[in-house]
Amino acid sequence: MKSRIIRLIPVLLLVLASASVQGAEDGTAPGLSVRIGFAGDINLDENWPTTKYLDQSGGTAEGVFSEACLRRMRGFDFFMVNNEFTYSTRGTPVEKSYHFRADPSRVGFLSEIGADLVLLANNHVFDYGEEALLDTLAALGEAGMPFTGAGRDISEASEPYVFIINGRRIAFTAATAGEQYERAIHTRAAAENLPGVLECYDPSAYLEVIRTAAEENDFVIASIHWGMEYEEQYRQNQRELAEKMVEAGADAVIGTHTHCLQGINMIGEAPVFYSLGNFWFNEKPLYSGMAELTLHVPFSEEEPVTLARTRFLPCTQYSLYTSLSEDPAEKKQILDHMERISGGQVFFEEDGTVGVRTD
Repeated sequence: MKSRIIRLIPVLLLVLASASVQGAEDGTAPGLSVRIGFAGDINLDENWPTTKYLDQSGGTAEGVFSEACLRRMRGFDFFMVNNEFTYSTRGTPVEKSYHFRADPSRVGFLSEIGADLVLLANNHVFDYGEEALLDTLAALGEAGMPFTGAGRDISEASEPYVFIINGRRIAFTAATAGEQYERAIHTRAAAENLPGVLECYDPSAYLEVIRTAAEENDFVIASIHWGMEYEEQYRQNQRELAEKMVEAGADAVIGTHTHCLQGINMIGEAPVFYSLGNFWFNEKPLYSGMAELTLHVPFSEEEPVTLARTRFLPCTQYSLYTSLSEDPAEKKQILDHMERISGGQVFFEEDGTVGVRTD
């Protein structure tokens, strides 16, 4: 298991046992190499197939994730997942087709799989209304599990989550536009005295959050819940919004919501993962994966934090079980699929490292 984090509200100091010292010999400033991982949607609703299978398989992460997958998840220096449900036994279902709610006692599963931060800016965290959202925030707080993208008011929902390493500040922000293509928006936006999520249907507020985060921190990772469900090709409006996010100061963009993988682009030096899709969410067999950003964090505060490598780690979700792809043929098949849906700008090396075409 990786080392854990020391909580300094609202900023974290991250103790990294697995980060390696780099620099000087390769021409970069001496510093630490820090690996940050990201995965898509998980679902612990007791009435949903995933959690039923979990309970039938021993009730531990080992029953629903492959050994290699768990080793990778727990081995990141920092790992973030999308919490696509609410932790509560209370609340009234809002008027929509699907509702996801898990008993707060299940919140320990997040630490079990190695998560250090969860996204709450999605279209299911308000499935059972304000009571359940508040229960979710309380359950995560009691478990010492940080979150971003929702809160008891707009200030908390907009607050970036920050950790410090080598005196440098790495910030995470999150917002949702997950119901853009639905007939109604059921997930409530946070307001001055109103619990809810940070919405991004009008992106101006979120762009300002990113802009402020970029001014106050050394590296900004902006997450967004967006796109059309089960649509593998990202849309032009996603590309345009990603460009605005990068212009505002995002050094990387991580998308969720579509329940399937979407492509990857580079906007300048910033990678954009349009959607990581389902990670452990339902019984449909599909391609999945994790994003990995390796940051070079110099010891000198005069040197900038830079992105040293971007990788996509192919996985599969099959029969309610998520595996890290280890078979070379399967890995190539998934990486070839990602290259096709990425629009031709990027290519992938055998280990999933993302390269940019220059021809």
